[in-house]
Amino acid sequence: MAQPRPEELIAYEGKTVYDQAGEKIGKFESIYADRETGDPEWIAVGAGGVLGSKQVLVPLEGFSPREDGISVAFTKDVVKNAPKVDDEEIGEDFEAEIYEYYGLRRAGLRQPTQTYDPSKAREASGTPSESMTRSEEQMRVGKREVEAGTVRLRKWVETEPVSEQVNLRQEKAYVERQPVNQPAPGAELGEQEIDVTLRKEEPVVQKETVAKEQVSVRKGTEETTATVKDELARERIEVEGEGDIEESR
Repeated sequence: MAQPRPEELIAYEGKTVYDQAGEKIGKFESIYADRETGDPEWIAVGAGGVLGSKQVLVPLEGFSPREDGISVAFTKDVVKNAPKVDDEEIGEDFEAEIYEYYGLRRAGLRQPTQTYDPSKAREASGTPSESMTRSEEQMRVGKREVEAGTVRLRKWVETEPVSEQVNLRQEKAYVERQPVNQPAPGAELGEQEIDVTLRKEEPVVQKETVAKEQVSVRKGTEETTATVKDELARERIEVEGEGDIEESR
């Protein structure tokens, strides 16, 4: 998105500021603009959110509007730990410090940056001039954590046939007959029964549960490199017309 104008930003003052992941950071307090050009450079965020009473500056690069506030191109932790600002005007040294903190490059020496006051906006002197601002997109690659899969340990019961041989003993009756052929005085003839109990072994199965293996899941971290590709839009300005035209940079 092109750099917003001060009058566009004023409409968002007092609204919520969100980070690049959509997390609430704090409240949009004020605009800091270059004292010489009047161009907005920073917004002051604080009072209420994770910052408490602290007020910090956030670059306008990557700014995007929302229905209920604005989003900035930095994470909540980055903004929360930015250098604190207390004055309505910041000097060269402090601005250099926050440029370095956010990892941004700045071109040349700048005039002090101060809070933007619409009633004191600088008016051009002499003949009014017309200007056009050229903007371009910049890619800022961040990281967020997402789910990459699920590992589940699941246990179930299955049965399998098993067999084992066991030796069994069994009593057996042997009938023996021996001739006597001798007198049996006093013996009485009659019926008689004798029972002989035979015994045998039979298999008995008992089962017990024995722990055989322990399976656990441990998480580790490995680093990979991803290539992020996108397209950036860039505005071009060319000069057309008739007459004596001199271009300076």
